[in-house]
Amino acid sequence: MERELTMEFARVTEAAALASARWVGRGEKESADDAAVEAMRSVFDTIHMSGTVVIGEGEMDEAPMLYIGERVGSGEAPELDVAVDPLEGTNSCAKGLAGAIAVMAIAEKGGLLHAPDMYMDKIAVGPAAKGKINIDAPVKENLSNVAEALGKNINDLTVVIMDRPRHEKLIQEVRDAGARIRLITDGDVSPAVACGIEGSGVDMMIGVGGAPEGVLAAAALRCLGGEMQGRLWPENDADIERAKKLGIDDVSKLLTMEDLVKSDDVFFAATGITEGPLLRAVNFTSQGASTHTVVMRGRTGTVRFIEAQHRFDKKPQYAMKGVLKENTRA
Repeated sequence: MERELTMEFARVTEAAALASARWVGRGEKESADDAAVEAMRSVFDTIHMSGTVVIGEGEMDEAPMLYIGERVGSGEAPELDVAVDPLEGTNSCAKGLAGAIAVMAIAEKGGLLHAPDMYMDKIAVGPAAKGKINIDAPVKENLSNVAEALGKNINDLTVVIMDRPRHEKLIQEVRDAGARIRLITDGDVSPAVACGIEGSGVDMMIGVGGAPEGVLAAAALRCLGGEMQGRLWPENDADIERAKKLGIDDVSKLLTMEDLVKSDDVFFAATGITEGPLLRAVNFTSQGASTHTVVMRGRTGTVRFIEAQHRFDKKPQYAMKGVLKENTRA
């Protein structure tokens, strides 16, 4: 993939973030998600690539656009796998809470795990702790190994866990080990990626969350040199069948970075919608809005944080779907 695509992918997540940010705190997560999806899909059509959505908004009969198998881009080479979550953290956006982002990952064809829409047990760390984690090891052992790798005491580690009843035992084990916990209500891509960014304040992310989100986070950690391990967490037979349809016969298999993201030829982009550990929120101004985006390239390991000012009166119509629609109601 050409490095020139880096800025093109930033434009995609910026558009989704701008569109959904109008709905922050308004309690309408479906409207926020719809706005993000429409804006992201529109900008994809302007990019010179031939992409296939492998992680998206659902099956063809479940989503009007950005559905699994949908073709995006101009249709020109290169052939790419596309993983998207136009609004990761829908509840956070609807409630005005931290951590909502617009996110995507792009890899050469066959480069991303086609993760089914189900849960995945995950553990993620940054580059300094790569090779020091084992999803099957006791929690205290993982914490001890990561602390040693980072040159910290366990008491100084910050672990992000989603605040769910299924994690009660896990939370207690982390507390008993002495580590600090940051509980989140929604959206685990941002904190998983933050593990790989020095100074983010996040050392480890563990727990059960969405499998598609696991692949998105793994793409970023592949660029950053970090590590994620995962294992699908089916709730019923339908989940198992869904995994098998996507070519995953053994749902109990340990998924390593090489399973989740198969090569370094991968890009990752995310734009903040609400404030988070990785990215700042969209901020509306008298003439438009400002955005904060991170773009990464696996082949070179380059990480760019992009601060952009957007003038709504000069923005192309395709990039402002949702935003312009809302402006007309003001």
